[in-house]
Order: sequence, then structure tokens, then C-alpha cells
Amino acid sequence: MVEGAALSQEEGQPRYQIVLTPAANRDLKGLAGNTLRRIDRCILSLAENPRPRTANKLKEGRHGYRHRVGDYRIIYQIDDEALLVTVARVRHRRDVYRRES
Repeated sequence: MVEGAALSQEEGQPRYQIVLTPAANRDLKGLAGNTLRRIDRCILSLAENPRPRTANKLKEGRHGYRHRVGDYRIIYQIDDEALLVTVARVRHRRDVYRRES
């Protein structure tokens, strides 16, 4: 999916490529309607600005960022050298930080 950076029309800034992990793809398949549209719009906006003001760095030794969309959280990592945003999970806030067994 990574081919090269396209430039943003407005800012002249390089656009980031968005990659979804298999887990994030599974998470998105479980969503429907307005929630899916809002999350999709938010993920696509990360190509223009991977560090929006509303995103927070993860704590407790975890790497990456979280972005809130209603009751859901988008967990992602940024590779500035490769201009790549990797979305790891998209889950409800009560489930997103739980360790899977």
C-alpha cells in the first residue's frame, strides 16, 4: 500500500499513507452506519495531519497515539521517515486497552 508520498494541495506538506492492521480491519467490519462513517472520515484525515490537537500520546510504556471518535478510540502509530500511519485498533473505549489472551 505504501507507494510514495503525495503532497497536500493546501499546505504543501507530504501526505501520509494509511495502513490498517488485520485487527483494525476486523474492528471496522463490526461497525455500522454513522459510527463507521465518522471513524472512516477520521482515519482518512490522519493522512493530512497524523497529530491533530485532539489526539493523545499513549501512556504506560505504549507507543503510538489514540484519537477519540465518540465512544470509540483509534489506536495508531506514526512513522515520519516512511510517511506512514499504521492503525492498530478501532474499538469501544471500554475494550480498546484490554490485553487479548
